[in-house]
Amino acid sequence: MIPRLDMIGIVAQDLAVSLAFYRLVGLDISEGAEAEPHVEITLPNGLRIAWDPVSTISSFDDTWMAPTGSSRVALAFLCDSPAEVDAVYDRLVATGHHSHLAPWDAFWGQRYATVHDPDGNAVDLFAPLSDSEAGSS
Repeated sequence: MIPRLDMIGIVAQDLAVSLAFYRLVGLDISEGAEAEPHVEITLPNGLRIAWDPVSTISSFDDTWMAPTGSSRVALAFLCDSPAEVDAVYDRLVATGHHSHLAPWDAFWGQRYATVHDPDGNAVDLFAPLSDSEAGSS
């Protein structure tokens, strides 16, 4: 058997702030989850995303330290349209989240933007450009 990617885990400095960010992205995270020591949802495609506060991670890994510098992994969210990329980006930035790359038409044929989540993780938003949009970049 070949291992398959099943879940992405996020270690959150402030669980409530992290969950609020991902709700703004559009994820369906139940209210009250902020009080849990582990939060997990399953996306429509079957991939799971989980959040653990630092206290949960530290309870079984006393050597855990928050990373420093730029992130090496990004969560990339496919949006339904280039306009949705812009709308989600605007919603996140308007509520005070850090913009890393404002929406732009990438040479590989996608509308693309990057925002940092509250823990500094890169969150990419993207959607395919139509043929006419891709040709005008």
